[in-house]
Amino acid sequence: MDWTAKPARLSTSDAGFEAAFRKRLHWSAETDAQVEQRVAEILADVQQRGDAAVLDYTNRFDALAAASLAQLELTQAELKAAFDGLPAAQRDALQAAAARVRSYHEAQKKASGESWSYRDADGSLLGQKVTPLDRVGIYVPGGKAAYPSSVLMNAVPAQVAGVGEIIMVVPTPRGEKNALVLAAAHVAGVSRLFTIGGAQAIAALAYGTQTVPRVDKITGPGNAYVASAKRRVFGIVGIDMIAGPSEILVLADGSTPPDWVAMDLFSQAEHDELAQSILLCPDAAYIDKVQAEIDKLLAGMPRAEIISKSLNGRGALIQTLSMEEACEISNRIAPEHLEIASRDPHKWEPLLKHAGAIFLGAFTSESLGDYCAGPNHVLPTSSTARFSSPLGVYDFQKRSSLIEVSEAGANKLGAIAAELAYGEGLQAHARAAEMRMKR
Repeated sequence: MDWTAKPARLSTSDAGFEAAFRKRLHWSAETDAQVEQRVAEILADVQQRGDAAVLDYTNRFDALAAASLAQLELTQAELKAAFDGLPAAQRDALQAAAARVRSYHEAQKKASGESWSYRDADGSLLGQKVTPLDRVGIYVPGGKAAYPSSVLMNAVPAQVAGVGEIIMVVPTPRGEKNALVLAAAHVAGVSRLFTIGGAQAIAALAYGTQTVPRVDKITGPGNAYVASAKRRVFGIVGIDMIAGPSEILVLADGSTPPDWVAMDLFSQAEHDELAQSILLCPDAAYIDKVQAEIDKLLAGMPRAEIISKSLNGRGALIQTLSMEEACEISNRIAPEHLEIASRDPHKWEPLLKHAGAIFLGAFTSESLGDYCAGPNHVLPTSSTARFSSPLGVYDFQKRSSLIEVSEAGANKLGAIAAELAYGEGLQAHARAAEMRMKR
């Protein structure tokens, strides 16, 4: 079938721009009520029956016939065998990508993840103690596609943070194991791997079963059932985020080859019919060239149907009055991926406040960030970049305040604390502070 892709053509100078813009951006994150009900049932069942429930759901949903959950745990030897069995080019690519991801997160840890303390004039010690989580669970999608890059992006920063144990779950429908995913688990240092998925895997990680250990935090993307389960177990365990469809926003000044930009728009559209690809550019003639490249290149894409539906349903080519206005609109969108396709990207980067990741310059395709540039590809979506950040070392650490008050400090601070405590009507607080003061 011949597919066509005609993203909405908008202009900020049009009278109806605002309404059309809002309509194009709208995406409902509300999960279907039937999904919510089914997830609630699965979580409750796993919490009550443990291994037996996880095994039942896994056999049913993934068309398996495992006799026990223990059969669905892969050994370290199996992970290494998967790595050893890859073509040399894939082994080298995995190791190179992992090394860059590890290097970036090591730098991130040094910048923001170390303990610190100081003593004030009274000799009291104040500081912060940073410690890693004991055990985390990472969910890696399986089924329609394999995502070894997701293994690296979740497991490597956890390892860099010093997490004691990394438990990975990945569904293997019909028992089909992807060697590249298993090899990535080997390269990234995953401690234990279970071939289970869906809401039952999230429940097993959150509550613990006879075979799957309970974790402190769950990270990684999944389908609507996985997202709903993560939302429901939050508070029992930590989670990274609830991710929506993938997004890319390209700010272009007309200097980048239009076929590059068209392909960059494809790179997110091919994920999902609900993915969003938007171009902001002040040059109408350049936008025409990008549309022409979309028309020319689409037929040669293996996922042309998905790309077509994504661009037709949620894509947009928007003509702005200027690059400054394009930056203002970008801040309103707060995209997951933001490319600055410009001769001078550093001129515009200071104007951009909200984005999961910013890709500077024509040679920096978003796909490099997905696989091997180094920064994490688990990013906030659906405008949540206004208040949240990419997955990082800090997601696998926690902070404890350190307070050691000297005798002189107790005398000085006690008077302040007692005054405030009496004002709040909390006499025991006040007395506890006063007992340590010199009479």
